Amino acid sequence: MTLPTPRNVAELTDAVLAGGYGPAPGELTVTSTFWLHHTTRLAGGPVTYHNHYLLMRLGAAFGACAFEAGEVPPAVCAEGSGVGIDKLLRHESAPVRIAALDAYLAHVRPHRGSAEAVPLPAGTPEIRARARDAAIAGLLDVAPGAKVVLIGVVNPLVAAIRQRGAECLPCDLNLRATQWGDVVTDDMTDVLARADAVVATGMTLGNGTFDLILESCRQRGVPFIVYAQSGSAVARAFLGAGVTALSAEPFPFSQFSAEPTDLFRYREGA
Repeated sequence: MTLPTPRNVAELTDAVLAGGYGPAPGELTVTSTFWLHHTTRLAGGPVTYHNHYLLMRLGAAFGACAFEAGEVPPAVCAEGSGVGIDKLLRHESAPVRIAALDAYLAHVRPHRGSAEAVPLPAGTPEIRARARDAAIAGLLDVAPGAKVVLIGVVNPLVAAIRQRGAECLPCDLNLRATQWGDVVTDDMTDVLARADAVVATGMTLGNGTFDLILESCRQRGVPFIVYAQSGSAVARAFLGAGVTALSAEPFPFSQFSAEPTDLFRYREGA
C-alpha cells in the first residue's frame, strides 16, 4: 500500500477516515480508555514535572495524547471505551482525536519491527531518563555550535544536546528556566526563526502547535526531530513529510517502570 503524504494532522485524520492507512476505522473499537496525572522530580532537580495523559487501547496497541491541566476531564474515559475509532476521530476534543489516531496508527503498524529498537536499562528514573535523552540526542546530526531549538524542555535532554556540541534554545509553555538557570522562552516563533535544527515533544500534537513547527521546518529546510511518548505513531506518519527523525516511546512509558524497556528510533529514508 502506498500511503498518503499528509501536510498536517487534519489531512492525516481525513486520510485515515477514508481508509488510506488500512482497515476502516468504523470497524475498530477502543477497548479501554485511561486518564493519567503523573508528576516527577528527578533527584537533585528543582523542577516537578506535571504530565497529563489520555490513553486509548486498540487491540495490542495504546494510543496516547498529553494535554494541559484541566483540558480533559477524567469523565472522558466513559466516552471512549466501546466506541468506534471513526467516532473518536471526529470528537470535539483534540486530545481525544489524537489519542484515537495514535491508537489506530500503532495498531495497523506496530513500532516493534518497524524501527531501530533502543533498550533503556533497568534502574532509577535518573538512569532511565539519561539513557532515553541520549538516544534522542543521537538522532541529531548537526555541526558543533549549531542552534538546536528544544520545544518541551526536560533538563536531561538539554544536557544531552549540549554534550553533542550544540547550543540549546529551550522553549516551553510551563517552564521558565532550566536546571542551570537558562531562560526558557514561551515564544516559539522567535526561536524557530533562529533554528538550525528543532527537537520537539509529541505534546505539540495535543496543543495544536505541531503543524506550525512542521511547516516552519519545511519552509526553512531545517531538520525536525520529534521525541514522542504522546502521539508517537501520529508523528511517524510525517517522516519524509517534514519530520526527519523520531524517537517513539509507546506506552507503558519509561517513567512507569524500573525494568528494561525499548524506545524506537526512525530516520527519514531509512
